[in-house]
Amino acid sequence: MISATSRPYIEASVPVLREHGVAITTTFYRNMFAAHPELYNLFNMGNQANGAQQQSLAAAVFAYAANIDNPGALLPVIERIVHKHVSLGIKPEHYPIVGHYLLGAIAETLGDAASPPLLAAWEEAYGSLARLFISAEEKMYAGSGTSPGELRPMRVTAIRQESVDVRSFTLEPSDGRPAPPFKAGQYVSVAVTFADGRRQLRQYSLSDAPGAPLRISVKRERAGENGPDGAVSNWLHEHVEVGGVLQLSHPFGDFTPDTESSAPLVLLSAGVGITPMIAALKRIAAVNPGRYVIFAHAARDPAHHAHQADVAAVRAAMPNLQVLTFYESDPASGRMEAARLPSWPRGETEVYLCGPVGFMRAQWQGLLAAGVPPQRLHREVFGPDALDV
Repeated sequence: MISATSRPYIEASVPVLREHGVAITTTFYRNMFAAHPELYNLFNMGNQANGAQQQSLAAAVFAYAANIDNPGALLPVIERIVHKHVSLGIKPEHYPIVGHYLLGAIAETLGDAASPPLLAAWEEAYGSLARLFISAEEKMYAGSGTSPGELRPMRVTAIRQESVDVRSFTLEPSDGRPAPPFKAGQYVSVAVTFADGRRQLRQYSLSDAPGAPLRISVKRERAGENGPDGAVSNWLHEHVEVGGVLQLSHPFGDFTPDTESSAPLVLLSAGVGITPMIAALKRIAAVNPGRYVIFAHAARDPAHHAHQADVAAVRAAMPNLQVLTFYESDPASGRMEAARLPSWPRGETEVYLCGPVGFMRAQWQGLLAAGVPPQRLHREVFGPDALDV
Protein backbone atom coordinates (compact mmCIF):
# COMPACT_ATOMS: atom_id res chain seq x y z
CA MET A 1 0.00 0.00 0.00
CA ILE A 2 1.06 3.58 -0.67
CA SER A 3 1.04 6.02 2.23
CA ALA A 4 -1.39 8.92 2.38
CA THR A 5 1.58 11.28 2.14
CA SER A 6 2.84 9.80 -1.12
CA ARG A 7 -0.48 9.15 -2.84
CA PRO A 8 -1.19 12.77 -3.97
CA TYR A 9 2.26 13.00 -5.59
CA ILE A 10 1.74 9.75 -7.51
CA GLU A 11 -1.71 10.86 -8.66
CA ALA A 12 -0.33 14.25 -9.71
CA SER A 13 2.29 12.43 -11.80
CA VAL A 14 -0.30 11.06 -14.26
CA PRO A 15 -0.30 14.02 -16.72
CA VAL A 16 3.48 14.33 -16.39
CA LEU A 17 3.98 10.67 -17.27
CA ARG A 18 1.58 10.99 -20.18
CA GLU A 19 3.71 13.80 -21.58
CA HIS A 20 7.23 12.73 -20.60
CA GLY A 21 6.97 8.96 -20.05
CA VAL A 22 8.97 7.87 -23.11
CA ALA A 23 11.66 10.48 -22.43
CA ILE A 24 11.96 9.17 -18.86
CA THR A 25 12.21 5.52 -19.89
CA THR A 26 14.63 6.28 -22.72
CA THR A 27 16.90 8.04 -20.21
CA PHE A 28 16.44 5.17 -17.77
CA TYR A 29 17.59 2.48 -20.21
CA ARG A 30 20.50 4.59 -21.47
CA ASN A 31 21.88 5.26 -18.00
CA MET A 32 21.25 1.76 -16.65
CA PHE A 33 22.94 0.00 -19.57
CA ALA A 34 25.92 2.38 -19.38
CA ALA A 35 26.47 1.43 -15.72
CA HIS A 36 25.42 -2.23 -15.98
CA PRO A 37 26.22 -3.59 -19.45
CA GLU A 38 25.70 -7.12 -18.13
CA LEU A 39 21.96 -6.42 -18.18
CA TYR A 40 21.99 -6.27 -21.98
CA ASN A 41 21.64 -10.06 -21.80
CA LEU A 42 18.21 -9.79 -20.16
CA PHE A 43 16.65 -7.24 -22.53
CA ASN A 44 15.50 -7.59 -26.12
CA MET A 45 17.86 -5.24 -27.91
CA GLY A 46 15.74 -5.32 -31.05
CA ASN A 47 12.88 -3.80 -29.05
CA GLN A 48 15.36 -1.31 -27.62
CA ALA A 49 16.35 -0.29 -31.16
CA ASN A 50 12.81 0.26 -32.39
CA GLY A 51 11.65 1.99 -29.20
CA ALA A 52 9.00 -0.59 -28.30
CA GLN A 53 10.51 -1.41 -24.92
CA GLN A 54 10.74 2.25 -23.91
CA GLN A 55 7.11 2.82 -24.88
CA SER A 56 5.98 -0.32 -23.07
CA LEU A 57 7.71 0.63 -19.82
CA ALA A 58 6.32 4.17 -20.07
CA ALA A 59 2.82 2.73 -20.49
CA ALA A 60 3.33 0.42 -17.50
CA VAL A 61 4.53 3.23 -15.24
CA PHE A 62 1.68 5.45 -16.41
CA ALA A 63 -0.86 2.67 -15.80
CA TYR A 64 0.52 2.10 -12.30
CA ALA A 65 0.18 5.80 -11.43
CA ALA A 66 -3.28 6.08 -13.00
CA ASN A 67 -4.57 3.04 -11.08
CA ILE A 68 -2.87 3.62 -7.75
CA ASP A 69 -6.31 3.43 -6.05
CA ASN A 70 -7.49 0.51 -8.17
CA PRO A 71 -4.85 -2.23 -7.91
CA GLY A 72 -7.31 -4.84 -9.16
CA ALA A 73 -7.14 -3.25 -12.61
CA LEU A 74 -3.42 -3.98 -12.76
CA LEU A 75 -3.50 -7.61 -11.62
CA PRO A 76 -3.82 -9.15 -15.12
CA VAL A 77 -0.94 -7.02 -16.38
CA ILE A 78 1.18 -7.84 -13.33
CA GLU A 79 0.57 -11.56 -13.83
CA ARG A 80 1.62 -11.30 -17.48
CA ILE A 81 4.81 -9.44 -16.53
CA VAL A 82 5.63 -11.93 -13.76
CA HIS A 83 5.49 -14.81 -16.25
CA LYS A 84 7.78 -12.88 -18.59
CA HIS A 85 10.23 -12.01 -15.81
CA VAL A 86 10.45 -15.62 -14.64
CA SER A 87 11.04 -16.85 -18.19
CA LEU A 88 13.96 -14.41 -18.39
CA GLY A 89 15.43 -15.32 -15.00
CA ILE A 90 14.83 -11.99 -13.26
CA LYS A 91 16.21 -12.03 -9.69
CA PRO A 92 15.41 -9.95 -6.58
CA GLU A 93 18.77 -8.20 -6.82
CA HIS A 94 17.79 -6.70 -10.18
CA TYR A 95 15.04 -4.57 -8.64
CA PRO A 96 17.22 -2.10 -6.67
CA ILE A 97 19.24 -1.45 -9.83
CA VAL A 98 16.11 -0.71 -11.86
CA GLY A 99 14.69 1.47 -9.07
CA HIS A 100 17.88 3.53 -8.78
CA TYR A 101 18.02 4.35 -12.49
CA LEU A 102 14.27 4.86 -12.87
CA LEU A 103 14.24 7.47 -10.10
CA GLY A 104 17.36 9.02 -11.57
CA ALA A 105 15.69 9.24 -14.99
CA ILE A 106 12.63 10.95 -13.48
CA ALA A 107 14.89 13.51 -11.78
CA GLU A 108 17.01 14.05 -14.91
CA THR A 109 14.03 14.42 -17.25
CA LEU A 110 11.81 16.61 -15.07
CA GLY A 111 14.56 18.79 -13.61
CA ASP A 112 13.30 21.21 -10.96
CA ALA A 113 9.79 19.72 -11.24
CA ALA A 114 11.14 16.54 -9.65
CA SER A 115 10.84 17.81 -6.11
CA PRO A 116 12.18 15.80 -3.16
CA PRO A 117 8.62 14.87 -2.04
CA LEU A 118 7.78 13.67 -5.57
CA LEU A 119 10.91 11.52 -5.76
CA ALA A 120 10.28 10.18 -2.26
CA ALA A 121 6.75 9.22 -3.27
CA TRP A 122 7.97 7.36 -6.36
CA GLU A 123 10.67 5.64 -4.33
CA GLU A 124 7.98 4.36 -1.99
CA ALA A 125 5.68 3.37 -4.87
CA TYR A 126 8.45 1.57 -6.72
CA GLY A 127 9.48 -0.28 -3.56
CA SER A 128 5.91 -1.46 -3.02
CA LEU A 129 5.60 -2.66 -6.62
CA ALA A 130 9.01 -4.35 -6.53
CA ARG A 131 8.09 -6.30 -3.41
CA LEU A 132 4.89 -7.46 -5.11
CA PHE A 133 6.83 -8.68 -8.16
CA ILE A 134 9.56 -10.36 -6.11
CA SER A 135 7.03 -12.26 -4.02
CA ALA A 136 5.02 -13.40 -7.04
CA GLU A 137 8.14 -14.43 -8.93
CA GLU A 138 9.51 -16.40 -6.00
CA LYS A 139 6.23 -18.34 -5.84
CA MET A 140 6.30 -19.01 -9.58
CA TYR A 141 9.91 -20.23 -9.50
CA ALA A 142 9.03 -22.55 -6.62
CA GLY A 143 5.86 -23.78 -8.31
CA SER A 144 7.72 -24.62 -11.52
CA GLY A 145 10.60 -26.29 -9.69
CA THR A 146 13.12 -24.00 -11.38
CA SER A 147 15.67 -21.45 -10.22
CA PRO A 148 16.16 -17.96 -11.73
CA GLY A 149 17.90 -18.16 -15.09
CA GLU A 150 17.78 -21.97 -15.26
CA LEU A 151 17.92 -23.31 -18.82
CA ARG A 152 17.78 -26.85 -20.13
CA PRO A 153 19.52 -28.28 -23.21
CA MET A 154 17.07 -29.45 -25.88
CA ARG A 155 18.12 -31.38 -28.96
CA VAL A 156 16.48 -30.54 -32.29
CA THR A 157 14.88 -33.69 -33.72
CA ALA A 158 13.01 -32.19 -36.69
CA ILE A 159 12.77 -28.94 -38.64
CA ARG A 160 9.85 -28.07 -40.92
CA GLN A 161 9.23 -25.04 -43.10
CA GLU A 162 5.71 -23.94 -42.13
CA SER A 163 5.54 -20.92 -44.46
CA VAL A 164 7.95 -18.71 -46.36
CA ASP A 165 9.09 -17.05 -43.13
CA VAL A 166 8.11 -19.48 -40.34
CA ARG A 167 10.11 -22.58 -39.47
CA SER A 168 9.23 -25.05 -36.70
CA PHE A 169 11.78 -26.85 -34.53
CA THR A 170 10.82 -30.05 -32.70
CA LEU A 171 12.84 -30.64 -29.55
CA GLU A 172 13.56 -33.27 -26.93
CA PRO A 173 15.50 -32.96 -23.65
CA SER A 174 19.15 -33.94 -24.01
CA ASP A 175 19.79 -34.07 -20.26
CA GLY A 176 17.99 -37.37 -19.67
CA ARG A 177 15.08 -35.83 -17.77
CA PRO A 178 11.44 -35.77 -18.94
CA ALA A 179 10.19 -32.85 -20.99
CA PRO A 180 8.59 -30.13 -18.83
CA PRO A 181 4.80 -29.99 -18.55
CA PHE A 182 3.00 -27.01 -20.06
CA LYS A 183 -0.41 -25.67 -21.00
CA ALA A 184 -1.46 -24.88 -24.56
CA GLY A 185 -0.67 -21.22 -25.22
CA GLN A 186 2.46 -21.02 -23.07
CA TYR A 187 5.94 -20.11 -24.32
CA VAL A 188 9.58 -20.83 -23.59
CA SER A 189 12.59 -18.52 -23.64
CA VAL A 190 15.34 -19.56 -26.03
CA ALA A 191 18.87 -18.35 -25.28
CA VAL A 192 21.32 -17.71 -28.10
CA THR A 193 24.97 -16.73 -27.67
CA PHE A 194 26.40 -15.06 -30.76
CA ALA A 195 29.94 -15.32 -32.09
CA ASP A 196 30.88 -11.97 -30.50
CA GLY A 197 29.79 -13.17 -27.04
CA ARG A 198 26.48 -11.33 -26.92
CA ARG A 199 23.64 -13.33 -25.39
CA GLN A 200 19.97 -12.76 -26.05
CA LEU A 201 16.75 -14.40 -24.92
CA ARG A 202 13.56 -14.57 -26.96
CA GLN A 203 10.16 -16.06 -26.18
CA TYR A 204 8.48 -18.50 -28.58
CA SER A 205 5.10 -20.13 -28.11
CA LEU A 206 5.00 -23.89 -27.96
CA SER A 207 3.18 -24.81 -31.16
CA ASP A 208 2.12 -28.37 -30.46
CA ALA A 209 -0.26 -29.83 -27.89
CA PRO A 210 0.77 -30.77 -24.36
CA GLY A 211 1.90 -34.37 -24.43
CA ALA A 212 3.38 -34.09 -27.91
CA PRO A 213 7.10 -33.44 -28.39
CA LEU A 214 8.07 -29.85 -27.64
CA ARG A 215 7.91 -27.63 -30.72
CA ILE A 216 8.50 -23.93 -31.31
CA SER A 217 7.69 -22.03 -34.49
CA VAL A 218 9.95 -19.09 -35.33
CA LYS A 219 9.15 -16.29 -37.76
CA ARG A 220 12.24 -14.91 -39.47
CA GLU A 221 12.06 -11.19 -38.76
CA ARG A 222 13.39 -9.00 -41.56
CA ALA A 223 14.49 -5.39 -41.19
CA GLY A 224 11.78 -2.87 -41.92
CA GLU A 225 10.08 0.24 -40.64
CA ASN A 226 9.73 -1.27 -37.18
CA GLY A 227 13.37 -2.13 -36.61
CA PRO A 228 16.42 -4.14 -37.67
CA ASP A 229 16.64 -7.82 -38.59
CA GLY A 230 15.58 -10.12 -35.79
CA ALA A 231 18.95 -11.20 -34.39
CA VAL A 232 17.73 -14.40 -32.72
CA SER A 233 15.14 -15.43 -35.30
CA ASN A 234 17.62 -15.06 -38.15
CA TRP A 235 20.28 -16.96 -36.21
CA LEU A 236 17.86 -19.83 -35.56
CA HIS A 237 16.90 -20.02 -39.23
CA GLU A 238 20.48 -19.85 -40.45
CA HIS A 239 22.41 -21.93 -37.92
CA VAL A 240 20.18 -24.55 -36.30
CA GLU A 241 20.16 -28.02 -37.83
CA VAL A 242 18.69 -31.36 -36.79
CA GLY A 243 20.89 -32.70 -34.01
CA GLY A 244 21.77 -29.24 -32.73
CA VAL A 245 21.10 -28.23 -29.12
CA LEU A 246 19.18 -25.18 -27.93
CA GLN A 247 18.96 -23.80 -24.39
CA LEU A 248 15.35 -23.40 -23.24
CA SER A 249 13.63 -22.10 -20.13
CA HIS A 250 10.76 -23.85 -18.41
CA PRO A 251 7.39 -23.04 -20.09
CA PHE A 252 5.59 -19.98 -18.74
CA GLY A 253 2.80 -17.63 -19.81
CA ASP A 254 -0.71 -16.73 -18.66
CA PHE A 255 -2.35 -16.93 -22.11
CA THR A 256 -3.86 -20.40 -21.79
CA PRO A 257 -7.04 -20.95 -23.83
CA ASP A 258 -9.66 -23.18 -22.23
CA THR A 259 -8.95 -26.51 -23.91
CA GLU A 260 -10.55 -28.88 -21.39
CA SER A 261 -14.25 -27.96 -21.32
CA SER A 262 -17.00 -28.63 -23.85
CA ALA A 263 -18.14 -25.01 -24.15
CA PRO A 264 -17.93 -23.25 -27.53
CA LEU A 265 -14.61 -21.51 -28.13
CA VAL A 266 -13.35 -18.82 -30.53
CA LEU A 267 -9.67 -18.63 -31.55
CA LEU A 268 -8.66 -15.63 -33.70
CA SER A 269 -5.10 -15.13 -34.93
CA ALA A 270 -2.96 -13.37 -37.50
CA GLY A 271 0.56 -14.01 -38.79
CA VAL A 272 2.78 -15.98 -36.45
CA GLY A 273 0.11 -15.51 -33.77
CA ILE A 274 -1.27 -18.79 -35.06
CA THR A 275 1.33 -20.74 -33.03
CA PRO A 276 -0.34 -20.83 -29.57
CA MET A 277 -3.70 -21.37 -31.29
CA ILE A 278 -2.37 -24.50 -33.02
CA ALA A 279 -1.30 -25.90 -29.64
CA ALA A 280 -4.77 -25.21 -28.24
CA LEU A 281 -6.57 -26.65 -31.26
CA LYS A 282 -4.53 -29.85 -31.26
CA ARG A 283 -5.15 -30.30 -27.54
CA ILE A 284 -8.91 -29.92 -28.07
CA ALA A 285 -8.78 -32.45 -30.92
CA ALA A 286 -7.18 -34.92 -28.52
CA VAL A 287 -9.55 -34.47 -25.55
CA ASN A 288 -12.87 -33.33 -27.06
CA PRO A 289 -12.94 -33.54 -30.88
CA GLY A 290 -16.69 -32.89 -31.00
CA ARG A 291 -16.39 -29.43 -29.44
CA TYR A 292 -17.68 -26.41 -31.38
CA VAL A 293 -14.66 -24.25 -32.17
CA ILE A 294 -14.31 -21.25 -34.47
CA PHE A 295 -10.72 -21.05 -35.72
CA ALA A 296 -10.13 -17.93 -37.84
CA HIS A 297 -6.73 -16.86 -39.11
CA ALA A 298 -5.52 -13.86 -41.10
CA ALA A 299 -2.35 -13.89 -43.21
CA ARG A 300 -0.77 -11.80 -45.93
CA ASP A 301 -1.27 -14.53 -48.54
CA PRO A 302 -1.17 -18.37 -48.78
CA ALA A 303 2.64 -18.40 -48.83
CA HIS A 304 2.71 -16.61 -45.45
CA HIS A 305 0.06 -18.87 -43.90
CA ALA A 306 1.89 -21.12 -41.42
CA HIS A 307 0.79 -24.50 -40.04
CA GLN A 308 -1.72 -25.27 -42.78
CA ALA A 309 -0.94 -28.99 -42.51
CA ASP A 310 -1.71 -28.99 -38.78
CA VAL A 311 -5.05 -27.26 -39.33
CA ALA A 312 -5.96 -29.69 -42.13
CA ALA A 313 -5.18 -32.71 -39.94
CA VAL A 314 -7.23 -31.39 -37.02
CA ARG A 315 -10.08 -30.35 -39.27
CA ALA A 316 -10.49 -33.93 -40.47
CA ALA A 317 -10.91 -35.08 -36.85
CA MET A 318 -13.23 -32.32 -35.58
CA PRO A 319 -16.69 -32.31 -37.21
CA ASN A 320 -17.79 -29.12 -35.42
CA LEU A 321 -14.67 -27.10 -36.16
CA GLN A 322 -15.31 -23.94 -38.20
CA VAL A 323 -12.14 -22.84 -40.04
CA LEU A 324 -11.98 -19.44 -41.73
CA THR A 325 -9.01 -17.89 -43.51
CA PHE A 326 -8.56 -14.25 -44.46
CA TYR A 327 -5.82 -13.27 -46.94
CA GLU A 328 -4.88 -9.61 -47.14
CA SER A 329 -3.78 -10.08 -50.77
CA ASP A 330 -7.17 -11.47 -51.83
CA PRO A 331 -9.96 -8.89 -52.24
CA ALA A 332 -12.54 -11.67 -52.06
CA SER A 333 -11.18 -12.73 -48.69
CA GLY A 334 -10.27 -9.37 -47.19
CA ARG A 335 -9.72 -8.59 -43.55
CA MET A 336 -11.13 -10.43 -40.58
CA GLU A 337 -14.22 -8.83 -39.06
CA ALA A 338 -16.57 -10.01 -36.33
CA ALA A 339 -19.54 -9.77 -38.70
CA ARG A 340 -17.90 -12.24 -41.09
CA LEU A 341 -17.42 -14.94 -38.47
CA PRO A 342 -19.91 -17.74 -37.74
CA SER A 343 -22.33 -17.15 -34.90
CA TRP A 344 -21.66 -18.15 -31.31
CA PRO A 345 -23.27 -17.34 -27.93
CA ARG A 346 -21.56 -13.97 -27.52
CA GLY A 347 -22.19 -13.50 -23.81
CA GLU A 348 -20.97 -16.93 -22.73
CA THR A 349 -18.05 -17.83 -24.99
CA GLU A 350 -14.36 -17.18 -24.39
CA VAL A 351 -12.60 -15.48 -27.30
CA TYR A 352 -8.80 -15.59 -27.63
CA LEU A 353 -6.74 -13.23 -29.81
CA CYS A 354 -3.13 -13.46 -30.87
CA GLY A 355 -1.31 -11.50 -33.54
CA PRO A 356 0.16 -8.07 -34.28
CA VAL A 357 -1.03 -5.28 -31.99
CA GLY A 358 -2.90 -3.55 -34.82
CA PHE A 359 -4.80 -6.73 -35.61
CA MET A 360 -5.72 -7.34 -31.98
CA ARG A 361 -6.80 -3.74 -31.45
CA ALA A 362 -9.11 -3.91 -34.47
CA GLN A 363 -10.57 -7.28 -33.45
CA TRP A 364 -10.98 -6.23 -29.82
CA GLN A 365 -12.90 -3.11 -30.78
CA GLY A 366 -14.97 -4.97 -33.37
CA LEU A 367 -15.87 -7.75 -30.96
CA LEU A 368 -16.92 -5.27 -28.27
CA ALA A 369 -19.11 -3.50 -30.82
CA ALA A 370 -20.60 -6.86 -31.77
CA GLY A 371 -21.71 -7.46 -28.19
CA VAL A 372 -18.89 -9.60 -26.79
CA PRO A 373 -18.37 -8.71 -23.09
CA PRO A 374 -14.82 -7.51 -22.36
CA GLN A 375 -14.35 -10.19 -19.70
CA ARG A 376 -14.73 -12.81 -22.45
CA LEU A 377 -11.81 -11.40 -24.45
CA HIS A 378 -8.25 -12.63 -23.91
CA ARG A 379 -5.09 -11.74 -25.80
CA GLU A 380 -1.47 -12.69 -26.19
CA VAL A 381 1.09 -10.04 -27.10
CA PHE A 382 4.32 -11.00 -28.86
CA GLY A 383 6.81 -8.39 -27.67
CA PRO A 384 6.43 -5.45 -25.27
CA ASP A 385 2.84 -4.78 -24.28
CA ALA A 386 1.69 -1.20 -24.80
CA LEU A 387 -1.33 -1.82 -22.54
CA ASP A 388 -3.63 0.00 -24.93
CA VAL A 389 -5.68 -2.82 -26.45
